[in-house]
Amino acid sequence: MQIRQLPETLINQIAAGEVIERPAAAVKELVENAIDAGASKIEVVIREGGASLIAVSDDGIGMSVEELPLAVERHATSKLPDNDLVNIASLGFRGEALPSIGAVSRLTITSRPRKDVAADAASITVDGGKKSKISPAAHAPGTKVEIRDLFYATPARLKFLKSPRTEAQNIRDVIERLAMAYPDISFKLVHDEKSVLDLPSAPRLERLQQIMGRDFAENALQINAERDGIKLTGYAALPTLNRGTNQYQYFFVNGRPVRDKLMVGAVRGAYMDFLAYDRHPMLCLFLDIPAGLVDVNVHPAKAEVRFQDSALVRGLLVGGLKHAIAEAGHRASTSVAGQTLQAFQTPISQQHLPLNSGPWNGEYRHSPPSYGATRGVADSGGYYAASNLALDTRPDPFAPGARAYVQETPLQDNDVFPLGAACAQLHETYIVAQTADGLVLVDQHAAHERLVYEKMKQAMADGGIARQSLLMPEIVELDEPSVERLLSRKNELEELGLSIESFGPGAVAVQEVPSLLGITDIRLLVRDLADDIVTYGQTVSLKEKLEEVCSTMACHGSVRAGRRLTPEEMNALLRQMEKTPHSGQCNHGRPTYVELKLHDIEKLFGRK
Repeated sequence: MQIRQLPETLINQIAAGEVIERPAAAVKELVENAIDAGASKIEVVIREGGASLIAVSDDGIGMSVEELPLAVERHATSKLPDNDLVNIASLGFRGEALPSIGAVSRLTITSRPRKDVAADAASITVDGGKKSKISPAAHAPGTKVEIRDLFYATPARLKFLKSPRTEAQNIRDVIERLAMAYPDISFKLVHDEKSVLDLPSAPRLERLQQIMGRDFAENALQINAERDGIKLTGYAALPTLNRGTNQYQYFFVNGRPVRDKLMVGAVRGAYMDFLAYDRHPMLCLFLDIPAGLVDVNVHPAKAEVRFQDSALVRGLLVGGLKHAIAEAGHRASTSVAGQTLQAFQTPISQQHLPLNSGPWNGEYRHSPPSYGATRGVADSGGYYAASNLALDTRPDPFAPGARAYVQETPLQDNDVFPLGAACAQLHETYIVAQTADGLVLVDQHAAHERLVYEKMKQAMADGGIARQSLLMPEIVELDEPSVERLLSRKNELEELGLSIESFGPGAVAVQEVPSLLGITDIRLLVRDLADDIVTYGQTVSLKEKLEEVCSTMACHGSVRAGRRLTPEEMNALLRQMEKTPHSGQCNHGRPTYVELKLHDIEKLFGRK
C-alpha cells in the first residue's frame, strides 16, 4: 500500500490515546493547568464518573480572546518561554492536553483575563476535533473548561471505562494528590450534584490530615533534609503506623505527583529495619531538585521522572527518613492505644460470664485474689525496689492460670520517666508500668529484642561485636548443604561475633558467640542463620543483610516470654527503652508497648 499522510483529526485522536486514558487523566491535565495559572480556588464538577461531564473552574489568570484559538492547537503553550526542555518550572509544558481532549469529546473553554479588568470573557468549542469560532460569553476572571461526552469520538476507548463509581474515585485520587502538593489552594469536587471533596486552604500537615486521616497527622514525623542543592521535606509515619499496601505513599518532585520505583525502593530501604516485608509505612514526601538534574519529559502523562544522580537522591531519602525515625526515640504510634481501647470495649458474651454473676454490691462473689504484695521504697537511683515481692499461685476463677507480680506503691518520681515505673508482670510476659498520667503495657520479649538489636548494630559500627568463648564447643548437626553454606560465610559470621569450625560431615562446632546474646539456644540460632543464608542467596553478602542477620541473633538473645523478672529488671528494661532509639517497635514493626492515658481508662469504666 502507498504511504500517505494521516488526517489531522485522526492524528489528534491517536495522540489523545497517550495523554487522555480515562476521565481522571483529563481532570489531572485541567487541574494542573489551573494550578499553573495561579488559581487559589479550583472546583471540579463531574457526572457519571466523568463520562458525560467534566467541568473545571478556576480563578487563575485566564486567557484573552487572542489566546483562546491557540490554546486548542497542538503543541501550543505559554509554559516554555525560552523553548527550554531542561529547566521546566510548570506542571504542564507539552501543549497536548486541550487539543487531545477536544479530539475525543465536546470541549468548551470559557475564559476572561484577570489582569485586564476591561476585557470581556470569550468562549471556544471543539467538537470531535472541529473548532468553532470565538464567541462572547459571560464569566468572572479565570477559566472554565467543560468536557461533555468524553470518548464519544473514539467508541473503542469508551468501552474500556470502569463503573462511574470507580472512575469518580480515580478522579478524587488525582485531586487529592495535587491538593497535597498545593495546600494553599482550595479544592472542591462535586459528583452527580453531591459534594464529595471539599478541601479549604490549610497548612501542609493539616491538609494531609484532611486527606490521610487524623492517625497520620498525630503520628507523622517531619522530614527535612538537604544535600547538594536537593531538598527533601514532608511527613512520614512512625513505623508502628503501617498498612498492608504502599498505596498510602505519596511522592512529589518539584510539586509534581510521580510514581517512581527508585523512591519506593528508598523508602523500603529506610524502613526495612523496622517493618516486616509485607508492611508499608504511610508517608508524603516532597523532593525539590534543580530542574536540570531531573527529566520530567519521559512520558506524556508526566507521572514518571528520571534523575541524573539516582544514587544521590536515594541516599537523601534513606538518610532523611532514618534520621527522623531515630529522632522519634522510643515513641510509638498513638493509634496502638486506640486499637487497644477498641479491643477492651468489645462486648463480652453473656455465655462467658460466671453463672452467679450479677451487679456488684460491694462484696466479692468469689474470694478476692491476694497477691501478698507489700509496700516498697524507691532507691537512690529512682528505681522501685519491693521489700517483699510475692507471687499468688492460687488460680483466679475469672482467669484460670493467670499469675502476676504486683507492687502496691508506684515510683513517686514516675513523671521523670516517660515509660513510668514497673508495677506488675502479667503472665510472665507483659510489664505493667504506671506513668504520671496513665499506664504502659510492655511486651518484654519484643522490647528486649529491639534493645539487643540496637546494641549489636552499634557494636558493629564501633568496630565489631564482642565475642565470648565457650568452655566447650557446641556441636550443631545440620544437613551437609547447610554446613557448606555456613562455612562459606565463616569470615562474615566471625565479624558478627559467631565463630564456627567444621566438625566432620553434617556438623559444625561453635567456638564463640556474641557476648550480647548471653545465654541462648546456640543450636537453634545456627540453624536459623543457615536458613537466612538460603533466603539471601549466595551472591548476597551477610554485610549487605546485616540488619536481618542481627535481627535473627537479637531474637535469640532477648528476654523470652515466660521468664519472671524482678522489679529491678523490669525498671531497668523501661529505662533502657527510654534511652534507645526505635524501641517503640520491634524488629518487625509491631509495637513494643501500649500507652493508655488516665482519661482513656476512666472512659472504659464510665467515669467520664
